Amino acid sequence: MTNSKQKGARGEREVAHILQENGFTSARRTAQFCGNTGDAADVTGLEMFDIHIEVKRQEQVRIMDWIRQAIRDCKGRNPLVVFRQNNGEWYCVMRFQFFLDLLNKILGRNKDG
Repeated sequence: MTNSKQKGARGEREVAHILQENGFTSARRTAQFCGNTGDAADVTGLEMFDIHIEVKRQEQVRIMDWIRQAIRDCKGRNPLVVFRQNNGEWYCVMRFQFFLDLLNKILGRNKDG
């Protein structure tokens, strides 16, 4: 395994671990947990939100490339890109409408009201 692949795998494990620590106990690195399932998501465990998680652990930030990849691979789910640079904190990017839908769901509001 090349260094960049190892770094990517570490990032995926780290994101899964953070999710687990925050109560999403079913979060797992897809390749580690499921093997070759055909699910292109890097991390699973947020199916209740219909989210496809793409993890990037790269120094050069290429958000639009990563978003396009997540959209291409999401199979109709909501693409979420989680990323960080070396020694940086984790960030996530999602469609704004999905963010609004999540907020409304948390607040118990429907879109029409």
